[in-house]
Amino acid sequence: MRKSFERLQALYLRAFDTEFMQRIVRNSSYLVSATVFSAGLGFFQNILQARVLEAAGLGLLAAIATFSNTLNRLTSFRIDELVVRYVRLYQERGQQDRAAAVFKMASLLEMIGASAAFILIAVLAPIGVRLFSDTPGTEQWFILYGSLTIINLVYDSSDGMLQVFDKFGAKSIVDAIQSIVRLSLTIAVVVFGGGLFEIILAELAGRLVRSIGVMGLALRTARQEWGPDWWRTPLSVLRDERRSLLTFAFSTNLSATISLIAKDSEDLWVNGFLGNLAGGYYALARTLNGFLQIPISPLPATTYPELSRAVAQNDWQSVRSVLSKGSWLAAAYSLPVTLGLILLGRPLILFAWGEKFLPAYEPLVILLLGFSFVNIFYWNRAALLAFNRPVFPTMVNFVGMLLKVAGILLFAQTFGVIAFAALLVGYYVFTVGLAVLRVQNDVRKHLATDPTAV
Repeated sequence: MRKSFERLQALYLRAFDTEFMQRIVRNSSYLVSATVFSAGLGFFQNILQARVLEAAGLGLLAAIATFSNTLNRLTSFRIDELVVRYVRLYQERGQQDRAAAVFKMASLLEMIGASAAFILIAVLAPIGVRLFSDTPGTEQWFILYGSLTIINLVYDSSDGMLQVFDKFGAKSIVDAIQSIVRLSLTIAVVVFGGGLFEIILAELAGRLVRSIGVMGLALRTARQEWGPDWWRTPLSVLRDERRSLLTFAFSTNLSATISLIAKDSEDLWVNGFLGNLAGGYYALARTLNGFLQIPISPLPATTYPELSRAVAQNDWQSVRSVLSKGSWLAAAYSLPVTLGLILLGRPLILFAWGEKFLPAYEPLVILLLGFSFVNIFYWNRAALLAFNRPVFPTMVNFVGMLLKVAGILLFAQTFGVIAFAALLVGYYVFTVGLAVLRVQNDVRKHLATDPTAV
């Protein structure tokens, strides 16, 4: 036993032998704990929603949510990435006035984007019903869910602040609370015989709790770091960096727009081509696939600030260590879970959702196989942004998007949800694979010029 313990201790020290890795694991542990907790509650919430709405209703709910999120992200500029990249950079340089100005600018941009998104949702809701709903007259549900853009008025910029200043523990508490609120209200909907309208209200209530919590934490952090008058910092202090900031913002927004078409609007594609019933099956497959991503999904958010810190310090050995060890840790979780879900997925669907949801199993298997690859290289986009290469993923994602859309037009009607799952996996393998090659090439070049590299 003693020898076994010593071996485990040696492995642990080998994996987490740098301050960067220790911070990533510590910060990720907060988010993973909240994610596991939220996923457990979300699992039961999804079962309850399926019992209330049936497969077609579940597909419609997924279409409504994705419609709103798509238009919101179209105008959001991925503000959290801008905040992490430049607030971290200026903090490391000791330029607190510029860091405060970046957060102020990001918040203003996000407010404008959120307002524009809600207007778009209200105007385009009739088109959304026509394209993605099998039930006419549901425009009010699309607009109701769209109010989430106003609820999240400065959520992304606030989330970026919490990432920069390592407030992951506090954020995890907020995430757990909002999951409790959503599940509690969903149970109330079941007890009192509610329907889709009440399910949407339950979702919005949880998101409101999360948004208020995260924004409050971010504003308190800004006050602690920069003083009570930080918001008075003039944007003119960023005059010399304006071109770099705008290039980063617009390139990441263009990349986000491409991603919306290629992967983040999956539920709209499925519901639009195959109807709400198939959309419900696919939504369930994606929900179960989420178990594979539970501990991995927080890692980019915790890895990105540390990579940005290492790059700002020109510490390329730490960069290499973070990437390689991160992949090994992700693989140690992803591969066994993928195998387990493939073996147990069918009986799990039968037990929790019933036989009528079994068509979700085949797309689930395909998604699991593809996302295990994605998980192992979870850091690909975070690394490219930390290396100040926001344009590269945009170009790669654009090519991947064209190939995927062509595949949908050719194969969707013939192969149904199987085609959508396979095309999504193909898109990820193509884009992530090229991003990983680009990152590895950059790391090798920098290490070659580093006299301390081993």
